[in-house]
Amino acid sequence: MTTALKVLMIEAGSSFYRINRYKLGDFWGPVDLGLHLAGKHNSLNIGVGLLAGSIFPGSNRLIVNGFSPCWGGFFISSMGGAGLVFDNLGINMISLIGRAPSPSVLYLNRHHGEEVEVKIEPVDLWKVWDSGRKGTYGMMEYTYQNFGDKFSNTPRILATGPASISTDFGAIGSAPIKKEKISNVDTWAGRGGFGSKMLQQHNIAAIIYGGTYIDEDFRDRKVADVWFEDKYQKKMAAKDIEATTKYRFDPNFETGGTFGVNYATLGGRVIAFNYKSFEWPEQKRLAMHQNLIVEHYLKQFNEETISKKQQFNCGEPCVAVCKKMNDHYKKDYEPYQTMGPLSGIFDQRAAEKVNHHADMLGFDAISVGGVISWLMECLDRKLLLPEELGVSKLPVFTLDNFKVEKDSKHNSEIAIELLNSIIHKKGLVNLSEGARKFGRRLSRKKGVNLLDLFVFASFGRNGWMVPNQYWTPGVLSPMPIMGKYYMNYGNEFIPPRELGHQNAARFNKELILDNLGFCRFHRNWAEEMMPEVIGELFGLEEKFLNNISHTANRINSRNASVFWESKRNFELIHSFLKRQHEVLGASGKELDHWLQYFDKDQKAAAIDYWYEIHKGVHESLREF
Repeated sequence: MTTALKVLMIEAGSSFYRINRYKLGDFWGPVDLGLHLAGKHNSLNIGVGLLAGSIFPGSNRLIVNGFSPCWGGFFISSMGGAGLVFDNLGINMISLIGRAPSPSVLYLNRHHGEEVEVKIEPVDLWKVWDSGRKGTYGMMEYTYQNFGDKFSNTPRILATGPASISTDFGAIGSAPIKKEKISNVDTWAGRGGFGSKMLQQHNIAAIIYGGTYIDEDFRDRKVADVWFEDKYQKKMAAKDIEATTKYRFDPNFETGGTFGVNYATLGGRVIAFNYKSFEWPEQKRLAMHQNLIVEHYLKQFNEETISKKQQFNCGEPCVAVCKKMNDHYKKDYEPYQTMGPLSGIFDQRAAEKVNHHADMLGFDAISVGGVISWLMECLDRKLLLPEELGVSKLPVFTLDNFKVEKDSKHNSEIAIELLNSIIHKKGLVNLSEGARKFGRRLSRKKGVNLLDLFVFASFGRNGWMVPNQYWTPGVLSPMPIMGKYYMNYGNEFIPPRELGHQNAARFNKELILDNLGFCRFHRNWAEEMMPEVIGELFGLEEKFLNNISHTANRINSRNASVFWESKRNFELIHSFLKRQHEVLGASGKELDHWLQYFDKDQKAAAIDYWYEIHKGVHESLREF
């Protein structure tokens, strides 16, 4: 088995490259080694876990990390299935340093026992982005057409779109290639803006990679089944089927995937119209959930996707088949939430157009949806004028008399105009340095704090992140990495100090998955089973777990989280606490204290609440 991690160091400016080897035990995977290299070189690191290509389901996630241009700190993003082809290079990671002289495609190919072939070829960005399927998809097509025939086995492509030039939150997109055709089942390393990093800092617009290298992967199913039966009294396949029920099809809700199960179960926790739904009585939220989501938005999804079994995997064999499709549109909860109900869109036809346009342009879909909904509310309140944002009309941004198809279509047209404005910097729109700095500058110009309507987490001076789409304090915690699931995002009230502790515990468990290149959809067994597997294969379980703890501590040592700058953030916490008491009937000394405090002085309570979470985080994520 592996005794060293092999990293292909690529200097984009000169095209020079070399292989560095790092002893297994000193480092374990793409996260801890990526943190080390990012600290030395400010590199962009892309790699796989120790068990890529193995018998274990979900082990082929491609991990991308480095210092994020939008967050400002070390960040980790990941992409489903793309690690399976990467494993054919016979290395664990590539680390990009330096900057190519002009926008380029990075070509990585390995024939059998030969060394990795590395080429950096110039590309005309806008010519490619404006051709074929356009944008990110156009870049994938161009790259495959020009380099694909040089691979003995089917390669994989990572591509950027115009958002990676115009903003700090461009994503990296990819899709499996089947029968010499790029699939519609796209996958994304979206959070963290690594498309912007790859293109702006390294001048790499796309990477095509693949090879025929065969390494020693763990493939003994009989041994794996013994391990699973000892722990779960089930064979590996049976346990994985059980663990991934939500993502495939949950008979309890007659739907599946993150979109289906989340929307079926949200009820009064539904978020809409740029979080204004927090202000409503529970019955109004329930009515909206039933009338606009269950009976329309979710119904369309169930009829078109679930009933017709339009579901696929991300590029590796997996029973979860979590990629829920309708023709060429992929349906995930968070993008279809931010560019859905959060933006006043409750119809699949309207949401498909916006989401696909955002993907074509190469945005982090969750963040751009948060920006769109914020700007729509600014338009609705007439704090900003249509011509200032490069749009032609005002949104329908109230539930009263909302016509689900007509008004959703109307809002989707504005959303698409806003996406184009961001790319082409129309009117006052300039997100090249991020939404937080843009909002700050615009607020000074307008004499009103527009950021008070924008829900986001702050990091350092300019770092920002639109949170995960759950109405719970965990998503706004002062953690070193936000916008992923490195925190507790449950629905119950947890005292803020304890929430900090639980966030830290979740952080450690998620690092187990990411540092081994595992998909978190398999977490119900992987986060407790895989350390034991590491022990069985390498005899170093305790050392591995200690490394995870130290890695979490080192990432947290750079935690520059900033107290919430948006009044809407205060309202998210306050309304959550009120709902716990008034709707769910929760009570207790801690909850009563915070409710009374927020009722008396919302800002002062928010500061103390934030710091209590912060204390819990730092109490837990310590070196010793």
